[in-house]
Amino acid sequence: MFFHWLEKNPFFFASAISIVIAFAGLIEIVPNFANAARPTVDTTPRTVLELAGKNLYIKDNCMSCHSQLIRPFKSETDRYGDYSLSGEYAFDRPFLWGSKRTGPDLHRIGNYRTTDWHENHMMAPAEIVPGSIMPAYKHMFTNVADIETAYAEAVTVKNAFHTPYGPEFKRTRAAWDAHRPKVLADAAAIAADMKNKDVKEAVANGQVPEIVAIIAYLNSLK
Repeated sequence: MFFHWLEKNPFFFASAISIVIAFAGLIEIVPNFANAARPTVDTTPRTVLELAGKNLYIKDNCMSCHSQLIRPFKSETDRYGDYSLSGEYAFDRPFLWGSKRTGPDLHRIGNYRTTDWHENHMMAPAEIVPGSIMPAYKHMFTNVADIETAYAEAVTVKNAFHTPYGPEFKRTRAAWDAHRPKVLADAAAIAADMKNKDVKEAVANGQVPEIVAIIAYLNSLK
């Protein structure tokens, strides 16, 4: 009876079909979206040093010239590596896909650039990549990174979004003081591969120059 009524009323018949198709589509598509958004294998939250570098990447607006999203096209994968997966961004808040490429995509740059290369490139881009219009970031070699705020960010996303940082990440000064040597050790590992003596000396004295933090972040992009 109802079906015969629908046949006589094309508008309602079309509406009913649209509702059924939309409902079926939701049942099929939404679970796939949810599954794709789960962290991929080996995806872990960024270290405090890497978070500090990411914050510098945002502060200096690197995403205005560089994307972090490799599309599933041969021309992209031949140049930049495997195409990007949703789950790789699971712990990035915010994600830095970008919308323009004045410079190359950086999502896999940790696979083919070294600490030494980044050091020289950030100091004098055009000397490393002839024709580059990227400005020099010499200030990063003297400015000190805000690693304490990066630690606070890690604690915040752990509590707000259940990002899997360890139990040692707590909202206390004692917890930060206990974690700080780990950050300095990570910084020392980066500085060991650098040539700038002032940077090495700063790290040895317990400071983290911005260049060390941003290189740690760029090295983590794989």
